[in-house]
Amino acid sequence: MGIVDVDLGSVITAGGNLIDDLFTSDEERMALGIQEKQIDAGLMMGQMEINKVEANHKSIFVAGWRPFIGWVGGFALAYKFLFYPLLGWAWQMAIAFDWIPATVTMPPTINATELYPIIMGMIGLGTMRTIEGVKGVKSTSLSPPVPKKESGFKWPWSHKK
Repeated sequence: MGIVDVDLGSVITAGGNLIDDLFTSDEERMALGIQEKQIDAGLMMGQMEINKVEANHKSIFVAGWRPFIGWVGGFALAYKFLFYPLLGWAWQMAIAFDWIPATVTMPPTINATELYPIIMGMIGLGTMRTIEGVKGVKSTSLSPPVPKKESGFKWPWSHKK
């Protein structure tokens, strides 16, 4: 024994563990990717269960938020393009007949610019679901279809030849 007593095997093991911790192999990355996908799938399944419970709820405040968005969008469009122009005409007539004073201003118009993308998205989704129904490919599942394994088909992550 010398002045410094060092176990060479433990030094090599510690160095190997350090290098292994610094560098991730393809297999480890793939295993982590699979774990992440499983966690994401679990979260999506949980959200789907919550959506089912909400949709079956009797309260309008729980089950009615999706229709509420549609009704708000429909009312905003009706007010801006139907009711407000007719209100302007009726307002001018009421001023002309002295039913209301000329100093009273007309109610404001709404700025529906922020609402249009939501309405267009809802219309687009509704159209997409209608087309799926007409073509007979409408599904009740929220998850995308999984391709069936056919002859010659190879999964991208498969290492088998």
